[in-house]
Amino acid sequence: MTFLHSISRASFNSFKIVAFKPLSTTLPLTRQIYPATITGAIRCLHASKPKTLKERLEELIPQKQEEVKQVKKEHGAKSLGNVTVDMAYGGMRGIKGLIWEGSVLDPEEGIEFKNLTISECRQKLPAADGGEEPLPEGLFWLLVTGEIPTKEQVKVLSAEWAARSSIPSFVEELIDRCPNTLHPMSQFSLAVTALQHDSNFSKAYQSGVNKNEYWQYVYEDAMDLISKLPNVVGRIYRNIYKDGKVPPIELDKDYSYNLAKILGYSDKDFVELLRLYLTIHSDHEGGNVSAHTMRLVGSALSDPYISFAASLNGLAGPLHGLANQEVIRWILKMRDTIGETPSDETVKEYVWNTLKSGAVVPGYGHAVLRKTDPRYTAQYEFALKHLPNDPLVKLVSQLYKIVPGVLLEHGKTKNPWPNVDAHSGVLLQHFGLVEQNYYTVLFGVSRSLGVLAQLIWDRALGLPIERPKSYSTELIKKMFEEHK
Repeated sequence: MTFLHSISRASFNSFKIVAFKPLSTTLPLTRQIYPATITGAIRCLHASKPKTLKERLEELIPQKQEEVKQVKKEHGAKSLGNVTVDMAYGGMRGIKGLIWEGSVLDPEEGIEFKNLTISECRQKLPAADGGEEPLPEGLFWLLVTGEIPTKEQVKVLSAEWAARSSIPSFVEELIDRCPNTLHPMSQFSLAVTALQHDSNFSKAYQSGVNKNEYWQYVYEDAMDLISKLPNVVGRIYRNIYKDGKVPPIELDKDYSYNLAKILGYSDKDFVELLRLYLTIHSDHEGGNVSAHTMRLVGSALSDPYISFAASLNGLAGPLHGLANQEVIRWILKMRDTIGETPSDETVKEYVWNTLKSGAVVPGYGHAVLRKTDPRYTAQYEFALKHLPNDPLVKLVSQLYKIVPGVLLEHGKTKNPWPNVDAHSGVLLQHFGLVEQNYYTVLFGVSRSLGVLAQLIWDRALGLPIERPKSYSTELIKKMFEEHK
């Protein structure tokens, strides 16, 4: 194997060769390009470079496979809990029947990524030079390996994603031909499906690759797909809301910086917000619609592109990712109705009127959480630091003081506390990203990190196609009639 083949693409791109003179056409490639002193220095650098994400994953997979084997051997016949008829009719809520490695949602503490809380992730994951919020590249590394990466490892991952970021011209044309009236999420799903044309996994499967190697091709697809999303979603945004011109990715910048640039934003605080946003929205256990849809479709050995497109279609529903639009629209309507600086009593009356009209207060309550969503808290802390005087931020803080008490008095809400959607739209509005139909697109970019990390492990562990048992209403009636 030559030196150029042994070094990673991202590392090679970082070398700058001003000029060289070929020494001989009979010498090895590295000696033709580099004088002996430079070759020696590069070999030294290569020998000391940190392991890439894929190299570390190759070490971890056999360990995890053995761990799963032992868990199944020791605990395979044990019960995870009872299933009731109400659970079956209630959307399987609360049924314990999935394995999801990246995160676990605790009703009291909120989401934990590989046993790290949101607060711990903000403290421990590497930040950009001059920044404070965690880089989503570091969160992806954590989700894949269970380990906190070094700053250098994150920089290499940023460079690799930037190097993989270009999208085929036919996908660009497909996006450009979409009418501006087609919802951004529909365009997003369409573009991701079209990217399947270059799926490594699909080609490898058709060629008959050994199933023990599936994960490697899924990994390559996941890395390619995540890398290309800024160009995909940036093009959609530019076409619908701006001039249609898409600036190029900067190869030496991080993922969030490039996404902000493509969207047309250079404010360093907005870039920091994107880093936080992409990190905290990335994963939320395996039972939510976007995660479970990705997992279900992927279990049929559908490639990552098709699987993620299905995930996006689930995320686009108003009871899932589209909820952040509902929140900001309700807040803006309230502001237009009662003013920018209403009294607490006026806000309380408006909330009660919302409930009495038969509507819900969007952004409050959660299917699992029974306390304030830590993702809300992270955004609230960001707002206090970077935009404490924004009128909408003040209004959101005022709602936080009032709404839980009203909901408790109302008596029909199990969890009266705010979830992540209660704050995200206000932050985006502050920086000028006012196009509400686009908010779920950003959610989708973030969610790719969590669901694709899991899909890599699904193939590494050889998990089977999902096939839960279902019952008809008639069968349920017969089952219990027999026991009368």
